[in-house]
Amino acid sequence: MFLSQINIYPIKSLRGISLKEAEFDRKGLKLDRRWMLVDERNCFLTQRQYPKMATIGTKVEDGFLVVFNEDGGLKIPFEPESKRMQLVKVWASEVLAEVYEDSINDWFSFVLGIRCKLVKMPDGAVRKVDPEYAISLNDEVSFADGYPFLLTNEASLADLNSRLDEPIPMNRFRPNLVVSGFEPFAEDAWRRIKIGENIFHIVKPSSRCIITTIDQETGERKNEEPLKTLAKFRSLYGDGRVFFGQNLVADCLKGKEGFLRVGDRVEVSDLVISSPN
Repeated sequence: MFLSQINIYPIKSLRGISLKEAEFDRKGLKLDRRWMLVDERNCFLTQRQYPKMATIGTKVEDGFLVVFNEDGGLKIPFEPESKRMQLVKVWASEVLAEVYEDSINDWFSFVLGIRCKLVKMPDGAVRKVDPEYAISLNDEVSFADGYPFLLTNEASLADLNSRLDEPIPMNRFRPNLVVSGFEPFAEDAWRRIKIGENIFHIVKPSSRCIITTIDQETGERKNEEPLKTLAKFRSLYGDGRVFFGQNLVADCLKGKEGFLRVGDRVEVSDLVISSPN
């Protein structure tokens, strides 16, 4: 039972990067969703509205983010030069962000066909995890939808794919952490796990949206899968939502940072009496 994948998505909703090892803090993996595109109202953009975002790749090179697609690319410094600050919105929360200069914003605006800006979350910015699910008052999150880490299980994907006419890859679910060696949907019953030397709390099943239907290479939505099939056996609460994967927060009480490697042993240390399944 081990950690089989580590993934970061530096710019929210763009293509991710697979890593062999990564540092993390209470906001999540280092560089994960610390940047985001916003519209002219300073509201976040995602593949839900603009599936073409999936076609923009990202990589990290010597203190720069590099974004690219089939028509070219752009090199972005980690720190904006403009020194502009702006309140930006992610769902119901607002946080102060640094705004990049127009030359960078124009590239994204051209590619996506909408006026937009790239923003960065400053190191000192605080965006709290929903207190209903937080483990402590110190739990924070980056520009991710709501939680610092998303974990999925290879066996759960295999189970789902056995029900689909056409199997899908794990990147449809955009996880940070993927585990191997467990039974399908065993993660429903977990409440605390240890990965390597790090403790994580499982706080909430991940409700899935239309992004799971988008091919993460082409940006195309071909059909209603996997949501249609998930609705048959993963509508855990009978309210129309479907679930795949679990949201985590790190136990950072003993320090602000941790380290993960692919291959780290995964141990379950706390279970609920009965799982949603």
